[in-house]
Amino acid sequence: MYELSLTYICILVVMGFLAGIINTMAGGGSNLTIPALMVLGLPADIANATNRVSVFFQSFTAAKGFKKHGKLDIPDLKMVVSMTLIGGVVGAAFASYMPAEYLKPTLLSAMIIMAGIILFKPSAISAPEGTEALTVLSNKKSIPMLLIAGFYGGFVQAGVGFILIAAIVGGLRYDLVRANALKIVCTLAFTFLALILFVIRDQVWWVPGLILASGSIAGAHLAVKITINVTQKTLKWFLFIMTIFASLAAIFDDSLRSFV
Repeated sequence: MYELSLTYICILVVMGFLAGIINTMAGGGSNLTIPALMVLGLPADIANATNRVSVFFQSFTAAKGFKKHGKLDIPDLKMVVSMTLIGGVVGAAFASYMPAEYLKPTLLSAMIIMAGIILFKPSAISAPEGTEALTVLSNKKSIPMLLIAGFYGGFVQAGVGFILIAAIVGGLRYDLVRANALKIVCTLAFTFLALILFVIRDQVWWVPGLILASGSIAGAHLAVKITINVTQKTLKWFLFIMTIFASLAAIFDDSLRSFV
């Protein structure tokens, strides 16, 4: 059982705030929040499920912000979300029943691959200026990419932003700002369904989850304002830096678990 002291409350709020910024602008914020929940005393599977409370609220906040600033006027929105939603439901089912030791290698592999893509093939996550975005049906190669991104998001969540951006920009050629907005809506959709499954399985601890969410809402609100006012080059570098930190977090998270 966890002990919720004032210190832990402050830690959760701060980690949630940072994760809200990181997840809205790139991805990997759950590499901060899941270890924070585990240090609090939550088992790995409970921490993974409880973290979705924060992700849901930050995604809802960010989606509203992007819509307000006109970055969600995407004709193919329903199709993109549907593809990731299908994958997300399957991934959440796997996460709910699969042993927690499979989470780390999956996360680490995804982070390293994404960092390599950004470093050695930057065009994959940066559509040229003036490029017309594709639809899912006009580029059917994007379908398995979106399904895999959704599966990963439902399964692990941590770092799903990187995978979604690669699928949306690489497969559909959106610019990074609109890709981030679309990524947020996809995350919101499959997180909602994943959260329902975790609640049914009694794997969500609401008090730490809502405390974490309070910080992440503020972080997401700030991040939307930052994202719509920076260049694609700046976003790309932020994305790259976050993949490096996420990779390091995945490598060294055993040292965090040793304190649990």
